[in-house]
Amino acid sequence: MGGTSLFLWIIYPYLVLAVFLFGVVARFNGNPYGWTSKSSELLEKRLLRAGSTSFHWGIIFVFFGHVGGLLVPIEVYHALGVPDEAYHVVALGAGTIAGIAALFGVVMLIYRRWTVKRVRMTSSAGDWIALLFLLVVIATGMMATGRNALAESAFDYRTTINPWIRGVLIFRPDPSLMADVPAYFKVHVAAAFGLFAVFPFTRLVHVFSLPVTYLWRSYVLYRRRGSGKSA
Repeated sequence: MGGTSLFLWIIYPYLVLAVFLFGVVARFNGNPYGWTSKSSELLEKRLLRAGSTSFHWGIIFVFFGHVGGLLVPIEVYHALGVPDEAYHVVALGAGTIAGIAALFGVVMLIYRRWTVKRVRMTSSAGDWIALLFLLVVIATGMMATGRNALAESAFDYRTTINPWIRGVLIFRPDPSLMADVPAYFKVHVAAAFGLFAVFPFTRLVHVFSLPVTYLWRSYVLYRRRGSGKSA
């Protein structure tokens, strides 16, 4: 196996994970008040509402689809009695819908950021980097899935990319598993790791700040001023 493969499938993932972990910790400790999505809703609402809603719903389903497809061993599905054909039909159908929603959303957000002057003037380099990386990752993922489906290829990422990623996470990567992976899937995987590398330095960190405390916080009560009568 050549040096390029060893770098891409052994060294590169751990470089990215190191940058990701240390970057997130350093940013949180060094700039906790910058841990925000920096909403530009006050500058423009219509395009933001359409793009943000579509992107967030789409990317949520894409994320959980990837968790189920890449981190759950194929043996688990077989043990549960899920046929490979049924798995691929559901994964392709649901994944395509989620991918289109996420792709439409990120394209809309890029369009908004470029065409609305007030939003463009307040955009940082990190804003553009985050959006462009998201665009590349989502687009390459859809292209890889689409080409694989149209070609009716026998390639199954659950027996190649899936165990490779699990090997990376347990510090036992096997680069030979990526040797026969189609090039378009390799591009998608490399781009996805690139997204994790820039993650700590962009507004993407706000995904760690989900308002979960709203689930148990007390209600805020509003009273009309001067509604009571003085004695």
